[in-house]
Amino acid sequence: MTHQERLVITDLEKCDFKELHALHKDKVEARKALSKEEKQVTLRLLPPLGTPPPVSTCKRRSVCAAQKDANQKIVDKYGYCLLDSHRERIGNFKLEPPGLFRGRGEHPKQGMLKKRIQPEDVIINCSKDTEPPAPPAGHRWKEVRHDNTVTWLASWTENVQGSIKYIMLNANSKLKGEKDWEKYEVARKLRSFVDSIRDGYLHDLKSKQMVARQRAVALYFIDKLALRAGNEKEEGETADTVGCCSLRVEHITLHDELDGNECVVEFDFLGKDSIRYYNKVPVIKKVFKNIKLFMENKDPEDDLFDRLNTALLNKHLSSLMPGLTAKVFRTYNASITLQQQLQQLTNKSDNVAEKLLSYNRANRAVAILCNHQRSPPKTFEQSMANLHSKIVARKEQLALAKTELKLAKKEMKTKGSADSKLQSMVDRKAAAVKRCEDQLLKMELQATDREENKQIALGTSKLNYLDPRISVAWCKNMDVPIEKIYNKTQREKFAWAIDMTEADFEF
Repeated sequence: MTHQERLVITDLEKCDFKELHALHKDKVEARKALSKEEKQVTLRLLPPLGTPPPVSTCKRRSVCAAQKDANQKIVDKYGYCLLDSHRERIGNFKLEPPGLFRGRGEHPKQGMLKKRIQPEDVIINCSKDTEPPAPPAGHRWKEVRHDNTVTWLASWTENVQGSIKYIMLNANSKLKGEKDWEKYEVARKLRSFVDSIRDGYLHDLKSKQMVARQRAVALYFIDKLALRAGNEKEEGETADTVGCCSLRVEHITLHDELDGNECVVEFDFLGKDSIRYYNKVPVIKKVFKNIKLFMENKDPEDDLFDRLNTALLNKHLSSLMPGLTAKVFRTYNASITLQQQLQQLTNKSDNVAEKLLSYNRANRAVAILCNHQRSPPKTFEQSMANLHSKIVARKEQLALAKTELKLAKKEMKTKGSADSKLQSMVDRKAAAVKRCEDQLLKMELQATDREENKQIALGTSKLNYLDPRISVAWCKNMDVPIEKIYNKTQREKFAWAIDMTEADFEF
């Protein structure tokens, strides 16, 4: 609230938010009424509360067109910058409005007020020889820097968690593309070192130094389970989420034997974004014995790796290979898993729909490895019911088409195969059967794909952990249009990979 509003509103308990709630519902309903094309425009010019929305489609489209033009002018003015004399799109040039902090999971700061960002909070980063953008009238920037060693254009510190927020370049910018290429090249380089690194941590499992043993077990988990390393956090400041190095005794249960397997480690903890990680994993005996040793004489809330942290782990990894971190291991294992799964699951003779199902299954294997989960969409049950109804209808249509083809063949056999009209009719009926079969197969594959991935988030690994060159090479080898794998925005982000990758690429 502004100073004047605070003078008027002194007790929120006495405020009636019913009209605001009704206005919000009206906006939601007005948006639902828009066509697909109209929804692509952010419609801010909604009617006042109580006023019925415009009935005329033409009028509504003209309002959307006007708003689209207005939005485009804003993008043209604020949405671009010059990088090395090239015009580049800015990713997030609009600041977040004030509101209540939500956080992920049971965040201790949930519900705190995110304050409005003022120009006095913002640091501008630009070239020395350019004029910095002018602040709004009556304001000034917190600072103007000329740091060409970073990629952000502006930054500010948000008030709830005290973290720094940035204005960055768009994902499809040249600089972002170079960073992505470098990231995956470092992961590819790990291929030449991974065997010696694995031999090293297996040897350290029997080291006389406890820190070396703890580091070896942590590396074993990061390598085999693609666990995040985990970062040190202030107690009570963030949600109780952990990674490999910050695991506590309470997150681990050991089983000498479970489900027919020996030496089983049961994990149960909240990972990034408060997503639960639950897994029962058979491990080698040396790892199992070491974990028992680490847990001795410790309380449930004590650290499992009490002599190890992420910084020490990454320092050790960088001594084994330049640029190597725990995250690089995660990227390497995700990408190599995708490549191996695609080789195992895909048949060259399959049609495009079957190949796409194989690709999504390979992607799913990576998402499970990286614990990329999601809640099933609210409309999942209804959309699946609609799809199954379409499948039933298509089966009935196929049965009818087969009957008509059978009758046509019988008629041609009775009257003789020399009749060109009858032959043409049989060909049409056969084509109709083939078309129905293809459509039915596509729907059934779609239903299988939706069911298998209803709780798996495929997009996170595809955008952040999987070398796009693997997917591009697979598309070229399997004659699958790249548009089937990446949407327009993703194709722009990975334009560097699409342009440079040949069919024989291997990670």
